[in-house]
Amino acid sequence: MQAKSIYRPALALALASAVLTLPACGKKSEAKVATQVAAKVGSEEISVHQVNQMLARMNTSANSPEAVQALSRQVLENLIDQQLAVDEATEAKLHRSPEVVAQIEAAKREILARAYVQQLTASLPKPSEEDQKKYYADNPALFAERRVYNVQEIVARPGPATLELLNAHASKPMEEVAAALKAANIPFSGGSGVRPAEQIPLNVLPRVRALKDGQALAFSGGQGDSLLRVVSSQAAPVAEADALPRIEKYLSNQRASEAVAAQIKALRAKSSISYQGEFANAAPTAAPAQPAAPQTVIEKGVAGLK
Repeated sequence: MQAKSIYRPALALALASAVLTLPACGKKSEAKVATQVAAKVGSEEISVHQVNQMLARMNTSANSPEAVQALSRQVLENLIDQQLAVDEATEAKLHRSPEVVAQIEAAKREILARAYVQQLTASLPKPSEEDQKKYYADNPALFAERRVYNVQEIVARPGPATLELLNAHASKPMEEVAAALKAANIPFSGGSGVRPAEQIPLNVLPRVRALKDGQALAFSGGQGDSLLRVVSSQAAPVAEADALPRIEKYLSNQRASEAVAAQIKALRAKSSISYQGEFANAAPTAAPAQPAAPQTVIEKGVAGLK
């Protein structure tokens, strides 16, 4: 669970509106039109709302008003270039080609599905302060007793033989582990680096925390079967006051993920779904497994063992 900057779109939208709003003059209706249109490309208009939509996708919370003004102008220029390309594509009737039509439909499906998910999760209650403090207390390895680990790591193709081999060689140097994997024709990658506690899988972290310097742990994870050796570690606790905002965001995301998974499962249960053609024989007998709650994973090593 990593901290992310929280973007405040209201600030950018207000600044962008101030930048792009033309001075009011004449009738009231004329002033309204002036504040809505940022530019005209031929007979097509680009609105302030379009500019604001693009700005809302960017993190401008740390930018000065002058920087936001410059960014607003650049966004407008990009939209003008885009409109020019759209006009040419329309003139060439590209919007009627089967490939483009299919892409437009796919984008429409994605936008509608995302809008539904946003609507579904918007009404979820925020985690209470009690819930946040409980999560802090229940996960000392992430917070009060957090450590930063200097590790060596090998990630190999998963399988019973792989995990057995890694466990059998856990006390040996990584070079010997790599040689054993090569001898068994098991593909792998390896490396070393610094891993703070939040970059270790949550289901593995308590076991890693119990390791002494030089000890290693073999486990199965999303990347494959891994052998993680703790070379050294140092304490880096996070105070409760600093952790609570991150915990609130994490628990909110977790609740949203669970709510979406439950709703999709319910929709599948009450819908008629029939697999056709080549997919008929491979149709699952039950709904797909629900996605796991959001959690961090060990990053890949940066240096390979040869």
